[in-house]
Amino acid sequence: METKEKSTAISMDNKENLRKVISILKYPVISDKSTRLLESNKYTFMVDRRANKATIKKIIEYIFDVDVVKINTLLAPAKKRTVGRFTGHRARYKKAIVTLKTGDKIDLFPDM
Repeated sequence: METKEKSTAISMDNKENLRKVISILKYPVISDKSTRLLESNKYTFMVDRRANKATIKKIIEYIFDVDVVKINTLLAPAKKRTVGRFTGHRARYKKAIVTLKTGDKIDLFPDM
């Protein structure tokens, strides 16, 4: 009986950790430049600002079952925006450009 309780507690813990880890990867970026990069096997994703390259690599390899060769990240600066008489800043964001091993592919556009 004790082993069942421990195993369910472990699996629940793993599910929570998995949810936190997967939430680091937000969504793929679809723009003119990112679609051009797809030809050279590079994929662009928005990621959590606190994520580092090692974490991003593990997550991409786990979710999409591919081999990652290289990751480039950039943290865009906050931009000043004015709406009417109010001024503020757009939020900063982090982008990751992931280069995959030759022959690997991520299907961003399933059968349309």
